[in-house]
Amino acid sequence: MLKDFFLNEVKVAIKKAIENNKLGQMGANDEFSLIIEKPKNPEFGDFAVNVSSLARVAKIAPPMIANAIVENLSGENYSTSVVGGFINFKIENSLLANSVAEILDKGENYGRPSNVQTEKILLEYVSANPTGPFHIGHGRWAAMGSALANLLKFYGHEVHQEFYINDAGSQIQKLGNSLRIRIGQELGEDIDFPTDEIEKKNFYPGDYLVPVAKKFLEQNKVEKSSDVELQLLCDFAKAEMEACQKALLEDFRVHFDEFYSELSLHNSGKVEESYKELIEKGMLYEQEGAMWFKSTQFGDDQDRVIKKADGSNTYLTADIAYHIDKLRRGYDRLINIWGADHHGYVARVKASIEALGYDPNKLEVLLGQLVNLVINGEEVRMGKRKNMVTLDDLIEEVGIDATRYWMAMRNIDMTLDFDIELAKRSTDENPVFYVQYAYARVCSILRNAISEKLNTETGEKSPAPLSEAELEDLVKNFDKESFLKTADCAKSLVLKLEEFKSVIVLSAQNRTVYTICRYVQELAAEFHSFYNANRVICDDKELMKSRLALMVAIKTTLKNALDILAVSAPERM
Repeated sequence: MLKDFFLNEVKVAIKKAIENNKLGQMGANDEFSLIIEKPKNPEFGDFAVNVSSLARVAKIAPPMIANAIVENLSGENYSTSVVGGFINFKIENSLLANSVAEILDKGENYGRPSNVQTEKILLEYVSANPTGPFHIGHGRWAAMGSALANLLKFYGHEVHQEFYINDAGSQIQKLGNSLRIRIGQELGEDIDFPTDEIEKKNFYPGDYLVPVAKKFLEQNKVEKSSDVELQLLCDFAKAEMEACQKALLEDFRVHFDEFYSELSLHNSGKVEESYKELIEKGMLYEQEGAMWFKSTQFGDDQDRVIKKADGSNTYLTADIAYHIDKLRRGYDRLINIWGADHHGYVARVKASIEALGYDPNKLEVLLGQLVNLVINGEEVRMGKRKNMVTLDDLIEEVGIDATRYWMAMRNIDMTLDFDIELAKRSTDENPVFYVQYAYARVCSILRNAISEKLNTETGEKSPAPLSEAELEDLVKNFDKESFLKTADCAKSLVLKLEEFKSVIVLSAQNRTVYTICRYVQELAAEFHSFYNANRVICDDKELMKSRLALMVAIKTTLKNALDILAVSAPERM
Protein backbone atom coordinates (compact mmCIF):
# COMPACT_ATOMS: atom_id res chain seq x y z
CA MET A 1 0.00 0.00 0.00
CA LEU A 2 1.27 3.47 -0.83
CA LYS A 3 0.29 4.68 2.62
CA ASP A 4 2.48 2.01 4.18
CA PHE A 5 5.25 2.82 1.73
CA PHE A 6 5.38 6.47 2.76
CA LEU A 7 5.00 5.71 6.45
CA ASN A 8 7.93 3.33 6.20
CA GLU A 9 9.96 5.95 4.33
CA VAL A 10 9.34 8.42 7.18
CA LYS A 11 10.22 5.87 9.87
CA VAL A 12 13.50 5.01 8.15
CA ALA A 13 14.29 8.72 7.77
CA ILE A 14 13.53 9.34 11.45
CA LYS A 15 16.00 6.63 12.41
CA LYS A 16 18.67 8.20 10.19
CA ALA A 17 17.95 11.69 11.51
CA ILE A 18 18.36 10.44 15.09
CA GLU A 19 21.68 8.80 14.18
CA ASN A 20 22.80 12.13 12.66
CA ASN A 21 21.66 14.05 15.78
CA LYS A 22 19.14 16.06 13.75
CA LEU A 23 16.06 15.43 15.93
CA GLY A 24 16.94 17.30 19.08
CA GLN A 25 16.63 15.19 22.20
CA MET A 26 14.84 12.31 20.49
CA GLY A 27 16.55 8.96 20.96
CA ALA A 28 16.38 5.63 19.14
CA ASN A 29 14.27 4.05 21.90
CA ASP A 30 11.65 6.80 22.08
CA GLU A 31 8.20 5.60 21.00
CA PHE A 32 6.09 7.53 18.51
CA SER A 33 3.09 7.10 16.25
CA LEU A 34 2.37 8.66 12.88
CA ILE A 35 -0.80 9.28 10.91
CA ILE A 36 -0.91 9.51 7.12
CA GLU A 37 -3.77 11.25 5.36
CA LYS A 38 -4.69 13.14 2.22
CA PRO A 39 -3.87 16.87 2.40
CA LYS A 40 -6.93 19.11 2.56
CA ASN A 41 -5.44 21.11 -0.28
CA PRO A 42 -4.61 18.65 -3.11
CA GLU A 43 -2.03 21.09 -4.48
CA PHE A 44 0.18 20.24 -1.51
CA GLY A 45 0.48 16.62 -2.55
CA ASP A 46 -1.11 13.19 -2.56
CA PHE A 47 -0.30 12.14 1.01
CA ALA A 48 0.74 13.95 4.17
CA VAL A 49 2.37 12.73 7.38
CA ASN A 50 2.00 14.82 10.52
CA VAL A 51 5.21 14.60 12.58
CA SER A 52 4.24 17.26 15.14
CA SER A 53 3.78 14.60 17.83
CA LEU A 54 7.56 14.03 17.84
CA ALA A 55 8.07 17.49 19.34
CA ARG A 56 7.15 16.06 22.75
CA VAL A 57 10.37 14.06 22.91
CA ALA A 58 12.55 15.96 20.41
CA LYS A 59 11.99 19.30 22.20
CA ILE A 60 12.26 21.21 18.91
CA ALA A 61 9.63 22.88 16.71
CA PRO A 62 7.54 20.68 14.32
CA PRO A 63 8.84 22.43 11.15
CA MET A 64 12.43 21.69 12.22
CA ILE A 65 11.48 18.07 12.82
CA ALA A 66 9.78 17.78 9.41
CA ASN A 67 12.76 19.33 7.56
CA ALA A 68 15.22 17.08 9.39
CA ILE A 69 13.24 14.01 8.34
CA VAL A 70 12.93 15.20 4.72
CA GLU A 71 16.70 15.57 4.52
CA ASN A 72 16.97 11.84 5.22
CA LEU A 73 14.24 10.60 2.87
CA SER A 74 15.25 8.58 -0.19
CA GLY A 75 13.16 10.73 -2.52
CA GLU A 76 12.78 7.91 -5.03
CA ASN A 77 9.61 8.15 -7.14
CA TYR A 78 8.20 11.08 -5.15
CA SER A 79 8.82 14.70 -4.19
CA THR A 80 8.22 16.36 -0.83
CA SER A 81 7.34 19.68 0.73
CA VAL A 82 6.98 20.81 4.33
CA VAL A 83 4.09 22.82 5.73
CA GLY A 84 4.34 23.32 9.47
CA GLY A 85 4.64 19.88 11.01
CA PHE A 86 3.40 18.13 7.88
CA ILE A 87 5.52 16.33 5.31
CA ASN A 88 3.65 16.32 2.00
CA PHE A 89 4.38 13.68 -0.62
CA LYS A 90 3.64 14.03 -4.31
CA ILE A 91 4.05 10.73 -6.08
CA GLU A 92 5.59 10.32 -9.52
CA ASN A 93 3.86 8.50 -12.34
CA SER A 94 6.07 5.44 -12.02
CA LEU A 95 4.32 4.58 -8.75
CA LEU A 96 0.96 4.88 -10.47
CA ALA A 97 2.11 2.46 -13.15
CA ASN A 98 3.24 0.04 -10.44
CA SER A 99 -0.23 0.18 -8.84
CA VAL A 100 -2.01 -0.68 -12.10
CA ALA A 101 0.49 -3.46 -12.78
CA GLU A 102 -0.22 -4.95 -9.37
CA ILE A 103 -3.99 -5.06 -10.02
CA LEU A 104 -3.54 -6.69 -13.41
CA ASP A 105 -1.14 -9.23 -11.94
CA LYS A 106 -3.21 -10.21 -8.89
CA GLY A 107 -6.66 -10.15 -10.50
CA GLU A 108 -9.32 -11.61 -8.21
CA ASN A 109 -6.79 -11.59 -5.37
CA TYR A 110 -6.15 -7.86 -5.63
CA GLY A 111 -6.77 -6.23 -2.28
CA ARG A 112 -6.15 -9.42 -0.32
CA PRO A 113 -3.47 -8.59 2.27
CA SER A 114 -0.44 -10.76 2.88
CA ASN A 115 1.39 -11.62 6.09
CA VAL A 116 -1.64 -11.00 8.30
CA GLN A 117 -2.34 -12.69 11.61
CA THR A 118 -5.35 -14.81 10.78
CA GLU A 119 -7.90 -16.29 13.15
CA LYS A 120 -10.46 -19.06 13.25
CA ILE A 121 -13.71 -17.13 13.65
CA LEU A 122 -17.26 -18.23 14.41
CA LEU A 123 -19.68 -15.61 13.09
CA GLU A 124 -23.24 -15.95 14.35
CA TYR A 125 -26.02 -13.80 12.92
CA VAL A 126 -29.75 -13.66 12.11
CA SER A 127 -30.60 -16.48 14.59
CA ALA A 128 -34.33 -15.85 14.29
CA ASN A 129 -37.10 -17.85 15.93
CA PRO A 130 -38.43 -20.54 13.54
CA THR A 131 -41.94 -19.19 13.97
CA GLY A 132 -42.53 -17.20 10.82
CA PRO A 133 -41.06 -15.31 7.87
CA PHE A 134 -38.08 -13.01 8.31
CA HIS A 135 -38.88 -9.36 8.91
CA ILE A 136 -36.76 -6.67 7.25
CA GLY A 137 -34.57 -6.34 10.36
CA HIS A 138 -33.49 -9.94 9.83
CA GLY A 139 -32.67 -8.93 6.27
CA ARG A 140 -30.22 -6.34 7.50
CA TRP A 141 -28.42 -8.85 9.73
CA ALA A 142 -28.38 -11.37 6.88
CA ALA A 143 -26.90 -8.92 4.36
CA MET A 144 -24.37 -7.46 6.77
CA GLY A 145 -23.42 -10.78 8.34
CA SER A 146 -22.80 -12.57 5.08
CA ALA A 147 -20.88 -9.58 3.66
CA LEU A 148 -18.79 -9.46 6.82
CA ALA A 149 -18.06 -13.18 6.45
CA ASN A 150 -16.96 -12.60 2.84
CA LEU A 151 -14.79 -9.68 3.93
CA LEU A 152 -13.11 -11.61 6.73
CA LYS A 153 -12.47 -14.56 4.42
CA PHE A 154 -11.01 -12.25 1.77
CA TYR A 155 -8.77 -10.78 4.46
CA GLY A 156 -7.50 -14.28 5.23
CA HIS A 157 -9.45 -15.47 8.24
CA GLU A 158 -11.13 -18.87 8.51
CA VAL A 159 -14.82 -18.10 9.03
CA HIS A 160 -17.60 -20.43 10.14
CA GLN A 161 -21.08 -18.94 9.65
CA GLU A 162 -23.69 -20.11 12.12
CA PHE A 163 -27.42 -19.61 12.61
CA TYR A 164 -28.64 -20.35 16.15
CA ILE A 165 -32.17 -21.75 15.95
CA ASN A 166 -34.21 -20.61 18.94
CA ASP A 167 -36.39 -23.71 19.02
CA ALA A 168 -36.44 -24.63 22.71
CA GLY A 169 -38.80 -22.06 24.19
CA SER A 170 -42.54 -21.59 24.60
CA GLN A 171 -42.71 -19.95 21.17
CA ILE A 172 -42.75 -23.37 19.51
CA GLN A 173 -45.83 -24.38 21.48
CA LYS A 174 -47.44 -21.09 20.44
CA LEU A 175 -46.62 -21.96 16.85
CA GLY A 176 -48.19 -25.40 17.18
CA ASN A 177 -51.36 -23.99 18.75
CA SER A 178 -51.55 -21.39 15.97
CA LEU A 179 -51.28 -24.10 13.33
CA ARG A 180 -54.12 -25.98 15.07
CA ILE A 181 -56.40 -22.97 14.58
CA ARG A 182 -55.48 -22.71 10.89
CA ILE A 183 -56.13 -26.44 10.43
CA GLY A 184 -59.50 -26.06 12.13
CA GLN A 185 -60.40 -23.22 9.79
CA GLU A 186 -59.45 -25.34 6.78
CA LEU A 187 -61.74 -28.08 8.15
CA GLY A 188 -64.59 -25.58 8.41
CA GLU A 189 -64.60 -25.41 12.20
CA ASP A 190 -65.86 -22.31 13.97
CA ILE A 191 -62.48 -21.40 15.41
CA ASP A 192 -60.34 -18.26 15.36
CA PHE A 193 -57.56 -16.48 17.19
CA PRO A 194 -58.48 -14.67 20.40
CA THR A 195 -59.13 -10.94 20.22
CA ASP A 196 -58.04 -10.19 23.78
CA GLU A 197 -54.72 -8.30 23.65
CA ILE A 198 -53.13 -10.46 26.33
CA GLU A 199 -54.31 -13.76 24.86
CA LYS A 200 -53.25 -12.75 21.33
CA LYS A 201 -49.63 -12.81 22.47
CA ASN A 202 -49.85 -16.59 22.83
CA PHE A 203 -50.43 -17.10 19.09
CA TYR A 204 -49.03 -16.27 15.65
CA PRO A 205 -52.06 -15.12 13.66
CA GLY A 206 -50.20 -14.43 10.40
CA ASP A 207 -51.61 -15.74 7.14
CA TYR A 208 -48.32 -17.55 6.45
CA LEU A 209 -49.61 -20.57 8.42
CA VAL A 210 -52.56 -21.07 6.04
CA PRO A 211 -50.51 -22.91 3.35
CA VAL A 212 -48.78 -24.84 6.14
CA ALA A 213 -52.19 -26.02 7.38
CA LYS A 214 -53.17 -27.06 3.86
CA LYS A 215 -49.95 -29.03 3.47
CA PHE A 216 -50.46 -30.72 6.83
CA LEU A 217 -53.96 -31.84 5.84
CA GLU A 218 -52.64 -33.17 2.52
CA GLN A 219 -50.19 -35.38 4.42
CA ASN A 220 -52.34 -36.32 7.41
CA LYS A 221 -55.87 -37.64 7.73
CA VAL A 222 -57.60 -35.33 10.22
CA GLU A 223 -61.28 -35.02 11.09
CA LYS A 224 -61.02 -32.57 13.96
CA SER A 225 -58.22 -30.15 14.73
CA SER A 226 -58.47 -31.03 18.40
CA ASP A 227 -57.57 -34.65 17.64
CA VAL A 228 -54.02 -33.81 16.55
CA GLU A 229 -51.26 -34.04 19.16
CA LEU A 230 -49.67 -30.68 19.92
CA GLN A 231 -46.13 -32.02 19.54
CA LEU A 232 -46.88 -33.21 16.01
CA LEU A 233 -48.18 -29.74 15.13
CA CYS A 234 -45.15 -28.08 16.71
CA ASP A 235 -42.69 -30.27 14.84
CA PHE A 236 -44.46 -29.87 11.52
CA ALA A 237 -44.83 -26.11 11.74
CA LYS A 238 -41.25 -25.63 12.91
CA ALA A 239 -39.90 -27.76 10.06
CA GLU A 240 -41.92 -25.78 7.51
CA MET A 241 -40.79 -22.43 8.89
CA GLU A 242 -37.16 -23.53 8.98
CA ALA A 243 -37.38 -24.74 5.39
CA CYS A 244 -38.86 -21.41 4.27
CA GLN A 245 -36.20 -19.44 6.12
CA LYS A 246 -33.35 -21.53 4.71
CA ALA A 247 -34.68 -21.24 1.17
CA LEU A 248 -34.94 -17.47 1.44
CA LEU A 249 -31.43 -17.20 2.87
CA GLU A 250 -30.02 -19.16 -0.06
CA ASP A 251 -31.90 -16.96 -2.53
CA PHE A 252 -30.53 -13.92 -0.66
CA ARG A 253 -26.97 -15.24 -1.15
CA VAL A 254 -26.51 -16.03 2.53
CA HIS A 255 -24.82 -19.39 3.10
CA PHE A 256 -24.61 -20.72 6.64
CA ASP A 257 -22.18 -23.50 7.44
CA GLU A 258 -24.34 -24.69 10.32
CA PHE A 259 -27.82 -24.28 11.73
CA TYR A 260 -27.33 -24.94 15.44
CA SER A 261 -30.46 -25.99 17.32
CA GLU A 262 -30.98 -24.66 20.84
CA LEU A 263 -33.08 -27.76 21.50
CA SER A 264 -30.10 -29.96 20.66
CA LEU A 265 -28.05 -27.99 23.16
CA HIS A 266 -30.52 -28.94 25.89
CA ASN A 267 -30.90 -32.56 24.75
CA SER A 268 -27.13 -33.06 24.68
CA GLY A 269 -26.87 -32.10 28.35
CA LYS A 270 -24.57 -29.16 27.63
CA VAL A 271 -26.89 -26.65 29.32
CA GLU A 272 -27.01 -28.67 32.53
CA GLU A 273 -23.26 -29.26 32.29
CA SER A 274 -22.41 -25.54 32.19
CA TYR A 275 -24.88 -24.92 35.02
CA LYS A 276 -23.09 -27.50 37.20
CA GLU A 277 -19.71 -26.00 36.31
CA LEU A 278 -20.85 -22.63 37.59
CA ILE A 279 -21.95 -24.27 40.84
CA GLU A 280 -18.61 -26.06 41.21
CA LYS A 281 -16.73 -22.80 40.67
CA GLY A 282 -18.82 -21.07 43.34
CA MET A 283 -20.37 -18.69 40.85
CA LEU A 284 -24.01 -19.26 41.83
CA TYR A 285 -26.06 -18.55 44.92
CA GLU A 286 -29.66 -19.16 45.91
CA GLN A 287 -32.08 -16.38 46.71
CA GLU A 288 -35.88 -16.65 47.05
CA GLY A 289 -35.74 -20.12 45.51
CA ALA A 290 -33.94 -18.99 42.35
CA MET A 291 -30.30 -19.54 41.40
CA TRP A 292 -28.35 -16.37 40.68
CA PHE A 293 -25.11 -15.95 38.72
CA LYS A 294 -22.53 -13.64 40.35
CA SER A 295 -22.06 -11.66 37.15
CA THR A 296 -21.26 -8.42 39.01
CA GLN A 297 -17.89 -9.95 39.88
CA PHE A 298 -17.06 -9.71 36.18
CA GLY A 299 -18.30 -6.22 35.33
CA ASP A 300 -22.06 -6.71 34.94
CA ASP A 301 -24.26 -4.08 36.60
CA GLN A 302 -26.27 -6.69 38.51
CA ASP A 303 -26.35 -10.42 39.21
CA ARG A 304 -28.54 -12.53 36.92
CA VAL A 305 -31.03 -15.33 37.49
CA ILE A 306 -30.18 -18.43 35.47
CA LYS A 307 -32.63 -20.86 37.07
CA LYS A 308 -36.05 -19.67 38.24
CA ALA A 309 -37.77 -20.68 41.46
CA ASP A 310 -39.97 -23.11 39.50
CA GLY A 311 -36.82 -24.90 38.27
CA SER A 312 -36.98 -23.66 34.68
CA ASN A 313 -34.00 -22.05 33.00
CA THR A 314 -33.81 -18.46 31.84
CA TYR A 315 -32.67 -17.53 28.33
CA LEU A 316 -29.23 -16.78 29.75
CA THR A 317 -28.70 -20.37 30.88
CA ALA A 318 -28.75 -21.75 27.34
CA ASP A 319 -26.78 -18.79 26.00
CA ILE A 320 -23.99 -19.49 28.49
CA ALA A 321 -23.84 -23.11 27.37
CA TYR A 322 -23.94 -22.11 23.70
CA HIS A 323 -21.03 -19.68 23.95
CA ILE A 324 -18.94 -22.08 25.98
CA ASP A 325 -19.64 -24.73 23.36
CA LYS A 326 -18.43 -22.33 20.67
CA LEU A 327 -15.16 -21.79 22.50
CA ARG A 328 -14.71 -25.51 23.12
CA ARG A 329 -15.03 -26.10 19.40
CA GLY A 330 -11.68 -24.34 19.09
CA TYR A 331 -12.52 -20.90 17.72
CA ASP A 332 -10.12 -18.03 18.35
CA ARG A 333 -12.86 -15.43 18.15
CA LEU A 334 -16.63 -15.30 18.40
CA ILE A 335 -18.47 -12.53 16.58
CA ASN A 336 -22.20 -12.09 17.15
CA ILE A 337 -24.55 -9.71 15.37
CA TRP A 338 -27.40 -8.79 17.72
CA GLY A 339 -30.14 -6.20 17.70
CA ALA A 340 -29.52 -3.05 19.74
CA ASP A 341 -32.17 -4.19 22.25
CA HIS A 342 -29.65 -6.83 23.39
CA HIS A 343 -27.20 -4.18 24.56
CA GLY A 344 -27.53 -5.14 28.21
CA TYR A 345 -27.01 -8.79 27.40
CA VAL A 346 -23.40 -8.40 26.30
CA ALA A 347 -21.93 -7.90 29.79
CA ARG A 348 -23.66 -10.94 31.28
CA VAL A 349 -22.56 -13.28 28.49
CA LYS A 350 -18.98 -12.02 28.72
CA ALA A 351 -19.16 -12.44 32.50
CA SER A 352 -20.19 -16.08 32.11
CA ILE A 353 -17.34 -16.73 29.68
CA GLU A 354 -14.83 -15.33 32.17
CA ALA A 355 -16.44 -17.14 35.11
CA LEU A 356 -15.91 -20.46 33.33
CA GLY A 357 -12.24 -19.75 32.71
CA TYR A 358 -12.18 -18.33 29.18
CA ASP A 359 -11.06 -14.99 27.80
CA PRO A 360 -14.15 -12.74 27.54
CA ASN A 361 -12.38 -10.60 24.93
CA LYS A 362 -12.72 -13.47 22.49
CA LEU A 363 -16.38 -12.46 22.17
CA GLU A 364 -17.24 -9.47 19.99
CA VAL A 365 -20.83 -8.31 19.72
CA LEU A 366 -21.93 -5.98 16.92
CA LEU A 367 -25.16 -4.26 17.93
CA GLY A 368 -27.38 -3.31 15.02
CA GLN A 369 -30.03 -0.65 14.79
CA LEU A 370 -33.40 -0.97 13.11
CA VAL A 371 -34.52 -0.46 9.52
CA ASN A 372 -37.10 2.18 8.63
CA LEU A 373 -38.98 1.83 5.37
CA VAL A 374 -39.34 5.11 3.47
CA ILE A 375 -41.86 5.44 0.65
CA ASN A 376 -42.26 8.69 -1.27
CA GLY A 377 -40.24 10.51 1.35
CA GLU A 378 -42.32 9.34 4.30
CA GLU A 379 -41.45 6.74 6.89
CA VAL A 380 -43.89 3.84 6.93
CA ARG A 381 -44.56 2.14 10.24
CA MET A 382 -44.10 -1.60 10.17
CA GLY A 383 -47.34 -3.48 9.77
CA LYS A 384 -49.32 -0.60 8.30
CA ARG A 385 -48.22 -1.49 4.78
CA LYS A 386 -49.28 -5.09 4.47
CA ASN A 387 -47.15 -5.90 1.44
CA MET A 388 -43.89 -4.57 2.86
CA VAL A 389 -43.47 -6.27 6.21
CA THR A 390 -41.33 -9.30 5.44
CA LEU A 391 -37.92 -9.66 3.83
CA ASP A 392 -39.60 -11.70 1.09
CA ASP A 393 -41.82 -8.74 0.26
CA LEU A 394 -38.94 -6.29 0.17
CA ILE A 395 -36.84 -8.49 -2.12
CA GLU A 396 -39.81 -8.94 -4.46
CA GLU A 397 -40.29 -5.18 -4.54
CA VAL A 398 -36.71 -3.98 -5.17
CA GLY A 399 -34.65 -7.08 -6.00
CA ILE A 400 -31.83 -8.95 -4.27
CA ASP A 401 -29.01 -6.63 -5.32
CA ALA A 402 -30.70 -3.46 -4.15
CA THR A 403 -31.84 -5.07 -0.90
CA ARG A 404 -28.39 -6.38 -0.07
CA TYR A 405 -26.59 -3.18 -0.99
CA TRP A 406 -28.97 -0.86 0.85
CA MET A 407 -28.94 -3.06 3.95
CA ALA A 408 -25.13 -2.91 4.07
CA MET A 409 -24.41 0.70 3.12
CA ARG A 410 -24.79 2.25 6.58
CA ASN A 411 -22.82 1.38 9.68
CA ILE A 412 -24.54 -1.29 11.72
CA ASP A 413 -24.91 1.00 14.74
CA MET A 414 -26.95 3.52 12.70
CA THR A 415 -30.67 3.31 11.98
CA LEU A 416 -31.13 2.63 8.28
CA ASP A 417 -33.72 4.51 6.24
CA PHE A 418 -34.49 2.19 3.33
CA ASP A 419 -35.96 4.32 0.53
CA ILE A 420 -38.07 1.87 -1.47
CA GLU A 421 -38.70 4.09 -4.48
CA LEU A 422 -35.08 5.22 -4.74
CA ALA A 423 -33.80 1.65 -4.44
CA LYS A 424 -35.87 0.72 -7.52
CA ARG A 425 -34.76 3.71 -9.57
CA SER A 426 -32.33 3.31 -12.49
CA THR A 427 -30.63 6.66 -11.92
CA ASP A 428 -27.38 7.92 -10.48
CA GLU A 429 -29.18 8.84 -7.26
CA ASN A 430 -29.59 5.13 -6.50
CA PRO A 431 -26.17 4.06 -5.16
CA VAL A 432 -26.38 0.42 -6.19
CA PHE A 433 -27.39 1.34 -9.74
CA TYR A 434 -24.62 3.94 -9.88
CA VAL A 435 -21.97 1.37 -8.98
CA GLN A 436 -23.33 -1.41 -11.18
CA TYR A 437 -23.65 0.98 -14.11
CA ALA A 438 -19.99 1.93 -13.73
CA TYR A 439 -19.04 -1.74 -13.93
CA ALA A 440 -21.28 -2.34 -16.96
CA ARG A 441 -19.86 0.75 -18.64
CA VAL A 442 -16.29 -0.49 -18.21
CA CYS A 443 -17.32 -3.86 -19.65
CA SER A 444 -18.90 -2.08 -22.62
CA ILE A 445 -15.68 -0.17 -23.31
CA LEU A 446 -13.67 -3.39 -23.28
CA ARG A 447 -16.18 -5.10 -25.60
CA ASN A 448 -16.08 -2.17 -28.02
CA ALA A 449 -12.30 -2.31 -28.10
CA ILE A 450 -12.39 -5.75 -29.74
CA SER A 451 -15.55 -5.31 -31.85
CA GLU A 452 -15.94 -4.31 -35.46
CA LYS A 453 -17.45 -0.89 -36.07
CA LEU A 454 -20.53 -0.56 -38.28
CA ASN A 455 -21.24 2.66 -40.17
CA THR A 456 -25.02 2.84 -39.92
CA GLU A 457 -25.23 5.17 -42.95
CA THR A 458 -23.08 3.21 -45.40
CA GLY A 459 -23.31 -0.24 -43.88
CA GLU A 460 -19.54 -0.54 -44.05
CA LYS A 461 -17.62 -2.28 -41.30
CA SER A 462 -14.27 -1.19 -39.98
CA PRO A 463 -11.93 -3.53 -38.11
CA ALA A 464 -11.87 -3.68 -34.33
CA PRO A 465 -9.39 -1.31 -32.65
CA LEU A 466 -7.74 -4.33 -31.00
CA SER A 467 -7.86 -8.07 -31.36
CA GLU A 468 -8.79 -10.22 -28.37
CA ALA A 469 -5.21 -11.47 -28.29
CA GLU A 470 -3.91 -7.89 -28.11
CA LEU A 471 -6.29 -7.09 -25.26
CA GLU A 472 -5.16 -10.17 -23.36
CA ASP A 473 -1.53 -9.33 -24.02
CA LEU A 474 -1.75 -5.77 -22.72
CA VAL A 475 -3.01 -7.22 -19.43
CA LYS A 476 -0.44 -10.03 -19.23
CA ASN A 477 2.43 -7.83 -20.37
CA PHE A 478 1.44 -4.43 -19.04
CA ASP A 479 3.72 -1.72 -20.42
CA LYS A 480 4.52 0.61 -17.53
CA GLU A 481 6.43 3.02 -19.73
CA SER A 482 3.52 3.46 -22.13
CA PHE A 483 1.15 3.97 -19.20
CA LEU A 484 3.05 7.12 -18.25
CA LYS A 485 1.35 8.82 -21.23
CA THR A 486 -2.04 8.64 -19.48
CA ALA A 487 -0.89 8.68 -15.87
CA ASP A 488 -1.31 12.42 -15.28
CA CYS A 489 -5.02 12.49 -16.16
CA ALA A 490 -5.61 9.16 -14.41
CA LYS A 491 -3.80 9.97 -11.18
CA SER A 492 -6.87 10.46 -8.98
CA LEU A 493 -8.47 7.31 -10.38
CA VAL A 494 -5.36 5.16 -9.86
CA LEU A 495 -4.95 6.43 -6.30
CA LYS A 496 -8.55 5.44 -5.62
CA LEU A 497 -7.85 1.97 -7.04
CA GLU A 498 -4.78 1.67 -4.83
CA GLU A 499 -6.85 2.68 -1.80
CA PHE A 500 -8.82 -0.56 -2.04
CA LYS A 501 -6.03 -2.40 -0.22
CA SER A 502 -6.21 -0.17 2.84
CA VAL A 503 -10.03 -0.22 2.75
CA ILE A 504 -9.96 -4.02 3.00
CA VAL A 505 -7.59 -3.99 5.95
CA LEU A 506 -9.45 -1.33 7.90
CA SER A 507 -12.87 -2.77 7.09
CA ALA A 508 -11.84 -6.25 8.23
CA GLN A 509 -10.16 -5.01 11.38
CA ASN A 510 -13.09 -2.74 12.32
CA ARG A 511 -15.76 -5.30 11.29
CA THR A 512 -17.42 -2.81 8.93
CA VAL A 513 -18.90 -3.50 5.52
CA TYR A 514 -20.47 -0.11 4.88
CA THR A 515 -16.96 1.17 4.10
CA ILE A 516 -16.86 -1.20 1.12
CA CYS A 517 -20.11 0.35 -0.17
CA ARG A 518 -18.72 3.83 0.31
CA TYR A 519 -15.53 2.86 -1.48
CA VAL A 520 -17.21 1.45 -4.59
CA GLN A 521 -19.38 4.56 -4.86
CA GLU A 522 -16.26 6.75 -4.71
CA LEU A 523 -14.47 4.54 -7.25
CA ALA A 524 -17.48 4.68 -9.57
CA ALA A 525 -17.47 8.47 -9.31
CA GLU A 526 -13.76 8.62 -10.14
CA PHE A 527 -14.29 6.36 -13.15
CA HIS A 528 -17.24 8.35 -14.50
CA SER A 529 -15.23 11.56 -14.08
CA PHE A 530 -12.25 10.10 -15.93
CA TYR A 531 -14.36 8.65 -18.72
CA ASN A 532 -16.26 11.87 -19.29
CA ALA A 533 -12.98 13.77 -19.69
CA ASN A 534 -10.87 11.22 -21.57
CA ARG A 535 -11.48 9.16 -24.68
CA VAL A 536 -10.46 5.55 -24.05
CA ILE A 537 -10.76 4.13 -27.55
CA CYS A 538 -8.76 6.57 -29.67
CA ASP A 539 -6.43 6.79 -32.68
CA ASP A 540 -3.27 6.75 -30.56
CA LYS A 541 -2.97 2.99 -30.16
CA GLU A 542 -0.40 3.04 -27.36
CA LEU A 543 -2.46 5.53 -25.39
CA MET A 544 -5.57 3.44 -26.02
CA LYS A 545 -3.83 0.30 -24.75
CA SER A 546 -2.79 2.06 -21.55
CA ARG A 547 -6.30 3.29 -20.92
CA LEU A 548 -7.80 -0.11 -21.69
CA ALA A 549 -5.42 -1.65 -19.16
CA LEU A 550 -6.73 0.91 -16.67
CA MET A 551 -10.29 -0.18 -17.54
CA VAL A 552 -9.38 -3.78 -16.72
CA ALA A 553 -7.96 -2.61 -13.39
CA ILE A 554 -11.21 -0.78 -12.60
CA LYS A 555 -13.28 -3.81 -13.60
CA THR A 556 -11.17 -6.10 -11.41
CA THR A 557 -11.37 -3.87 -8.35
CA LEU A 558 -15.11 -3.23 -8.63
CA LYS A 559 -15.77 -6.95 -9.11
CA ASN A 560 -13.68 -7.89 -6.06
CA ALA A 561 -15.55 -5.35 -3.92
CA LEU A 562 -19.02 -6.33 -5.17
CA ASP A 563 -18.23 -10.01 -4.60
CA ILE A 564 -17.57 -9.20 -0.95
CA LEU A 565 -20.97 -7.51 -0.72
CA ALA A 566 -22.54 -10.44 -2.65
CA VAL A 567 -24.00 -7.91 -5.10
CA SER A 568 -23.91 -8.89 -8.75
CA ALA A 569 -21.61 -7.18 -11.25
CA PRO A 570 -23.65 -7.02 -14.49
CA GLU A 571 -21.70 -6.68 -17.74
CA ARG A 572 -24.72 -5.18 -19.50
CA MET A 573 -27.44 -2.87 -18.20
